[in-house]
Amino acid sequence: MNKINIVGVPEHFNFPWIKLIERQPLLNEGIELVWHNESKGSGAMNKALRNGEVDIALILTESFIKDKIEGNPGKIIGWYVKSPLTWGIHTSSLCLIDQLSELKNQTFLISRFGSGSHLMAFLLAEREGWKPNQIKFEEIGNLEGAKKSFENPEPKLFLWEKFTTKPLVDQGLFKRISEIPTPWPCFVMAASENALNTKSETIRRIRDLVYKEARLLKTEPEAGRKISEFYGIGKDDIAAWMRSVYWAEDNNMNSTDLKKVIETLQKLQIIKNVEIKPNIFVDESLVNLLPT
Repeated sequence: MNKINIVGVPEHFNFPWIKLIERQPLLNEGIELVWHNESKGSGAMNKALRNGEVDIALILTESFIKDKIEGNPGKIIGWYVKSPLTWGIHTSSLCLIDQLSELKNQTFLISRFGSGSHLMAFLLAEREGWKPNQIKFEEIGNLEGAKKSFENPEPKLFLWEKFTTKPLVDQGLFKRISEIPTPWPCFVMAASENALNTKSETIRRIRDLVYKEARLLKTEPEAGRKISEFYGIGKDDIAAWMRSVYWAEDNNMNSTDLKKVIETLQKLQIIKNVEIKPNIFVDESLVNLLPT
């Protein structure tokens, strides 16, 4: 039995993968799809992709772009989620500060350096007129690490997808004081170098199968209830999220979207300010990269 290892965060965006893996559509061909939850986010998934521990990863766009520039041999095989991700900006419910402007010099909790929670802190700093080079970080691993940190009333900031943290806000553990969306499609599908070299056609088929699964999910009447129950998020919250989410349905990618990520990371001095062409990030045998 050949196994295809797929990794993603344990969040509602990945329900199409959960449904696909339940069906195991390639099992009669001797191919098993194996899902791995990664609570530590995109930074940890980039590492798994680099090390060849997984074949496919669902990674935040900005995180993979940065890691690819820094040597990740994997490549994008398509968009996964084309809508922006809305990050909740959180503090401890015990913290007495309610205004984002009063948290200017406080520490950001991040899952891992190079993760979305790390990179989006720079985008938030730019929006608020703070100096990015003065931001302080504390690495806490995952959502559980943030919960532990927020048992203390010390003012700290934590950026995480707002519907994932909504139950914690409702329980009074987190306080959401603002939001910030990513200004580009939020998730890419990336494949490891080994997977692309040795089983590219299988990777393409699996990608197209999950695109089909996502299309079906958007039209299924019971989808909201199923996602709500699976991830423990309120039905109304999932309904609101499903009105805004747009999973990719084909292999088209626009160079303009990738350029926007590159230019933003350069402006924030996260990556070097040199010419970087969008095609270096994608496997052009699998992706239809549209010109600007």
